[in-house]
Parts: sequence; C-alpha cells; structure tokens
Amino acid sequence: MSDTALQPPAPGETNIAWQRVQLARHPKRPHSLDYVQRLFTDFHEIHGDRRFGDDPAIVCGMAFFEGRPIMIAAQQKGRDTKQKLYRNFGMPKPEGYRKALRVMQLAAKFGRPILTLLDTPGAYPGIDAEERGQAEAIASNLREMARLRSPVIVICIGEGGSGGALALGVGNRVYMLENAIYSVISPESCAAIIYRDAKLAERAAAALKLTAQDLYRLGLIDGIIPEPGEGAHTDWDAAAAMVRETLRKALDELTPLSPEELVQQRFEKFRRMGNFFTE
Repeated sequence: MSDTALQPPAPGETNIAWQRVQLARHPKRPHSLDYVQRLFTDFHEIHGDRRFGDDPAIVCGMAFFEGRPIMIAAQQKGRDTKQKLYRNFGMPKPEGYRKALRVMQLAAKFGRPILTLLDTPGAYPGIDAEERGQAEAIASNLREMARLRSPVIVICIGEGGSGGALALGVGNRVYMLENAIYSVISPESCAAIIYRDAKLAERAAAALKLTAQDLYRLGLIDGIIPEPGEGAHTDWDAAAAMVRETLRKALDELTPLSPEELVQQRFEKFRRMGNFFTE
C-alpha cells in the first residue's frame, strides 16, 4: 500500500465509508434466501459437491425468474445464533465452492443464466478447510467461471470479503447494493496490519475504497443498486424490487449473446481492471 493510503482520509470520508460497513453488516439486513424468496419461483436447492459433503454457507439451486429458468449460487449468513453456527457465519468451506461450481457448470451445459449473490466476511480459514484445499477450490472457481458459456450475473448484497467473495464474483455483470462493501480485506484486519491497531478500522475503511461508489468510480463494478430508506434492512420487499429490476435488465442484455461472446466479454472485462494507462 502506498504512503498516501496511510494518511488520514479527508474530513467526512471516514464516516461515510464506515457507516456503509455497518449497514452492510446490519443484523436485520436481508440475506440471500430472503431475496430468493421474493424474486424467484419454484426454487429447488441442490446439495453437496460430490467429493466431501454439503456446505450450508453457500446455497445453490434452480428456479424461475419471471418465467425464465435460472441457476443460483448464493452465500448465506445466519440470523440467530443457531443459524449463524449452521451457516458458519457465512464463511464457506471448499465443499461450498465446489458445490457452486458444480451448479454453474450444470447451468452452462443446459444454457441457463447464472446468478451469484455475494455476502461473506471471507472464506473460512480453519484448519479443516485448509486440509481439504480451500485455496485450490477458490482458484478453480476463478478459472472455471472465467470460461463459463452462460451469462453470469453477480450481485454483492452485503459483505464481499476477499477471495471468499471473488470465488463467486467473476461475471459478465457485477453489481453492488448501495450500502454493500467489497474489499480484499476487512477494515479491522487492514488496520491491524497497516496501522498496528485494529481500533483504527474506521480509518482503514476509507483507505480501502470498499464502498459501491468507490468501486464504480474505479470501473470494478457495472452498477449500483439503490436501497430503500435508511438501507435494505428497512424494507426487504422494496430492496428486492430494485434487485429484480437490475436482474431483468441484465438478463435482457446478456441472453441474446452467443456463448463465445459471453466468454470474450467476461475475459475483456476483467483484463481491463487495474489498467490505468492509455496509449
């Protein structure tokens, strides 16, 4: 990180970024299954990676969106203590990423569009996950998603934490809800490394440029989905309606493209990221 990133942000900038971090983590914010319930019909969940087991931190399945078949891979957090433990606080393990890839490859085989919903603080860093190949599972997803021959639409609905989110984030269209965050590291961890004090997470949040507005200005996402009122947690139905409109538009734009055009468009999109030079 450059020296300028270590300097205190401009007045007001810190509060805005940190407020969005708090909204992205709001305990009453709608999770993936809340959107699935409101956006899709005939949702049938698919379990297991055919190698180890099932991972409840990622929910996958097939459904219909306004009469159109679609495949879904979504990261899911828990609401109460029991659900948080069951969903592993939204932190997927390797079998979760392999399950998602299995579903996405099935969608490509039958020409169905794919929707992924990002909402995780990061991939699970436990010893058991590492023993089963956490890094390999994430890397495989990045490679295989880049060459899927179906439309891939990605929406970050809450937290987009590092490679744990990016493993489901390679899409033709990438959107973020207005108060979602997407970053290579959490503000707390960044502050502990850069400032040697995790209590300076508020300053780190601004330095990381993790808000939807920051990422849109940098050309890393394709659009920002507005939220109702004070945030998505204030009106789940209105938030879902705004996601519906964005998803409908993206499907209308991507469905006419050939498999070759979809792959090429996705490849060129991610190759442009981080390139700030012009000839």
